[in-house]
Amino acid sequence: MLYSEKVMDHFQNPRNVGKMDDADGVGEVGNAKCGDIMRMYIKVDKDTQTISDVKFNTFGCGSAIATSSMATEMIMGKPVKEALTLSNKAVVEALDGLPTHKLHCSVLAEQAVKAAVKDYYDKNGIAYGDELNICDHECEHCAVE
Repeated sequence: MLYSEKVMDHFQNPRNVGKMDDADGVGEVGNAKCGDIMRMYIKVDKDTQTISDVKFNTFGCGSAIATSSMATEMIMGKPVKEALTLSNKAVVEALDGLPTHKLHCSVLAEQAVKAAVKDYYDKNGIAYGDELNICDHECEHCAVE
């Protein structure tokens, strides 16, 4: 079997799908090679700095949808700073693996979360460092090992 049961479940029954008109942060990333586009929306509780709601819209393959869905579940209710530590490897592990040629989808999910947090930080004048290095092109540091 090419895909794990968890990947199939998140593809067929994605969690947290939709748009959020009143989002505190929105991040959009894409991969020109495969055509996948992910948009991530976050709502942040200002008092606790935790993610109180998260939604996504993904145009792409089943792996792109599954990784987006899993990423939203992994950051929901977490402090914003903790959401920045979400890695593509953690998303892959939570999904019980992805085929090698689909690992770039997990990179997009990580980047979409970071882009949404960056947008939130920018809108609220919150300083950030290199942890928000978001790349929109194919390069070595973005490659999945």
